Amino acid sequence: METEIELKFFVSPDFSEVLRSKISETKVLQHSCRELGNTYFDSADNWLRQHDIGLRIRRFDEVYVQTVKTAGRVVAGLHQRPEYNAEHSSNEPDLSLHPADIWPEGRELAELQTQLLPLFATNFTREQWLVGMADGSQIEVAFDQGVVQAGVNQAPICEVELELKSGQTDALFVLARHLSDQGGMRLGNLSKAARGYRLAADYSGDEVQPLSLVNTQSDDSVESCFIRSLEHALSHWHYHEQIYIEQDSIAALHEISHAISFIRQLLTVYGGIVPRRASAILRQELKWLEGELAWLKHYDYLDDLLKDKGYALRKLEARKFLVTELKQRQEELPQRDESLKLLHSARYTGLLLDLSRWILTRGWQPFLDEKARERMARNIRGFSIKQLERAWAELMDVFPPEQTLSSQEYIDQQYRLMRTLYTGIGFARLYDAEKRLAFRMPWADLLHGIDDLLTLKTLATLLDTLEAEDQEQVNRWLIRQEHSILHAMEQTRMIGVEIPPYWRD
Repeated sequence: METEIELKFFVSPDFSEVLRSKISETKVLQHSCRELGNTYFDSADNWLRQHDIGLRIRRFDEVYVQTVKTAGRVVAGLHQRPEYNAEHSSNEPDLSLHPADIWPEGRELAELQTQLLPLFATNFTREQWLVGMADGSQIEVAFDQGVVQAGVNQAPICEVELELKSGQTDALFVLARHLSDQGGMRLGNLSKAARGYRLAADYSGDEVQPLSLVNTQSDDSVESCFIRSLEHALSHWHYHEQIYIEQDSIAALHEISHAISFIRQLLTVYGGIVPRRASAILRQELKWLEGELAWLKHYDYLDDLLKDKGYALRKLEARKFLVTELKQRQEELPQRDESLKLLHSARYTGLLLDLSRWILTRGWQPFLDEKARERMARNIRGFSIKQLERAWAELMDVFPPEQTLSSQEYIDQQYRLMRTLYTGIGFARLYDAEKRLAFRMPWADLLHGIDDLLTLKTLATLLDTLEAEDQEQVNRWLIRQEHSILHAMEQTRMIGVEIPPYWRD
């Protein structure tokens, strides 16, 4: 058995010249090019896939190799998966070529053997280089171009894979940084096999999902919760990046932005233990990327006003004019080609690689003194209570219960409230779900209320473009709407203040 450790990237066909140029600057130990044909097998009910097992036969130069890949994992963008290889004599699978204990229980091996069918194939040209790194590590770089085909369905293959053959995992990131510093490479979490299964099932793509709770365990240490939370955010990021590549989904971009904001909040929450200098460059780059996606909020405000041909504005005489102006402003926002350019940029890929590397190598540890190491080793519960209390005190400071707040005062605290709500995502599973939801709901509603106020502000920017009579009508409408929203928000805030914090039980 071997364990593959690799980084996968999706590229365009014309990236080959950049790749060859970059590799020429490295120490190349071997170079080859060959045609590879691969057939993947499973039962009609995808028994192997259900157990996260892949079975393929690869043929090249009249040689057949049968490979079984068992359940692996993707951690911070790095693929780690055990695999078993056996020489074979044909393109017909033979399960007896591999150890009997690697197969899932619940179905006799002989029965499974009779059920196997060819589901899809991948056929591609692989050019590969064995690169020697400065630290002595050896990395295989593979450039694959071809197709994955399932029946009449097919999709192109154009990928770069970096596989660690010997040495340190860190060397993978060093080489990946070198190869991607001109852009054009996008980290990929979908293997060729995963894409093949999708084609075979006529799968149209994943659905956008809200940022879920981190699966924090009661016996987690502070450090293990920190790592678990970072990996959770990065997985959410990768998942929605792939959705956006496949679909023009603004909602997917929003989820990428949420993951970035959550990571930034994690670095703040754990900042009392992990010194700022340990993550200085990461924080700078995360702030940059969050800023690059800041237009998404404005898009939403415009979209809310434009829904159903401007139905929200139906009582306004200037509705038709306003809808035209709002559409024009929406069209001035970044378009899909600009977002795709960002996702393939060197800076974006560099950030993902650096963040993945930081998580995998525990890049904060060299910056910890003995006291910090001891605090990182403590159980998470005490730390979580302290952080939740701190977040609660900050909320009471900016939303004082004894004061009535103006529209602008609420708007000024939008980002702080959003980040504060992220604090709970990392610790939520430690506490009673019903009490936590009851406590959180009014504050989440308050955040929606701030969005409603900003939607009104978006419309208010058009007042100066209107004739006097229309301007007066729209202004009166805005004032009424704002008053109604603020009244509801004040009531919601008072409810939120009265609910006992769930972590104090």
